[in-house]
Amino acid sequence: MAEIEVLEEIPISLPEVKEAIESINKKDKSLSPRETKVLDYISKVSNLKIKEFNELKKKLEESGVERLKEKHIVKLIDIMPKDIDSLKAVFSGDNVILKQEDLKKILECLK
Repeated sequence: MAEIEVLEEIPISLPEVKEAIESINKKDKSLSPRETKVLDYISKVSNLKIKEFNELKKKLEESGVERLKEKHIVKLIDIMPKDIDSLKAVFSGDNVILKQEDLKKILECLK
């Protein structure tokens, strides 16, 4: 079996996935069962539009929190944590430790 080489890893937000699936639906007039399930899920968990996502992303990028990478920003906007504990849980898998001040900045951006 051929080995697959990952050339680049780009985080994609839920609003971007939703927009992509909706454009497939417009073009093909039908969705596969998997695409339908994904679209249903995204519709239930995220009500952000691309424009709102981009505004939040810009706010977080300009927040001054140096340890935030693009993958963290996308994950934060997709999950939209409401408190410090939920915010810490988002970073727990990446071994990213942020100061209390930075956590508060992030929460302020997400409001």
